[in-house]
Amino acid sequence: MEIIDLLNYRERRFGTAIALGNFDGLHLGHQKLIETMVDRSRELGVKPSLLLFKGHTRATIKREKPKMITNNEHKFQLAKDLGVEIVYLLDFNEDIMRLSGEEFIRDIVLEKINGKLIVVGFDYRFGYKASGDTDYLIDLGKKYSIDIEVVNPVIVDDNIVSSSYIRNLISLGKIQEVKKALGRPYSILGNVIPGSNRGNKLGFPTANIELIDSFVIPKTGVYFTNTIIDNRRFISATNIGYNPTFDGDKLKIETFILNFSENIYGKTIEIEFMDFLRDDIRFRNSGELIKQMELDIETIKNRY
Repeated sequence: MEIIDLLNYRERRFGTAIALGNFDGLHLGHQKLIETMVDRSRELGVKPSLLLFKGHTRATIKREKPKMITNNEHKFQLAKDLGVEIVYLLDFNEDIMRLSGEEFIRDIVLEKINGKLIVVGFDYRFGYKASGDTDYLIDLGKKYSIDIEVVNPVIVDDNIVSSSYIRNLISLGKIQEVKKALGRPYSILGNVIPGSNRGNKLGFPTANIELIDSFVIPKTGVYFTNTIIDNRRFISATNIGYNPTFDGDKLKIETFILNFSENIYGKTIEIEFMDFLRDDIRFRNSGELIKQMELDIETIKNRY
């Protein structure tokens, strides 16, 4: 799969089919949209592609760093698996933000990417202050001879699958519902950093994680997880919390990997959330905490 920066680039090799959107999470709705784009691209004889902004649009529009479900690197791999052949990257800056809907389609999609087909979701908005909707996009498609396809929503558990819906589920620790909406487990990426070494003293050495991006963090508690290290997957228990038994005041993400003793300091690892086990609670002493941790590990072994 090619990844092309559009800063000084114009696509003149071939026509393209383009899926448009933020695609945070690449959830079931996004997957349906991309699969539709790939199928239609084959019918038209053009290249299946995505247009992605390098940063989230809200970072420019609202001057805030939004919590994300997937970073761009993860999107690239997921998109490739769905049949996307090219990802075009564009800086979402003040100039792009101020383009009208027509200018965006004409100057970016048509002139820079040579778009012949645009596929979007039912709620797609574009142009300055999100003034353009799918009806306007269809009109522009007729004007500029670009095929437009609008994809209906995906419904799971009577809810429209969307990135905001999934972010809310993650923040509530509803891991099973998240898996159903994403079509895969939710995961975060982080670097293993030195910690307090308390886990070693308790007999449960943990990997302390520093996130590499602004991922949505599940609610505090203990989770059954998979930890992926160098493409190897290990069963693990992950605690997100403040270490209340030891009067901690900083949110930490710590993972105990079963049957594992390698030194992984400095490595980037991925943690897949499989299920919620229990809340993060204060114990009267370290002995009670150790007993509960032993029960957590037994639960994981017996249930999963």
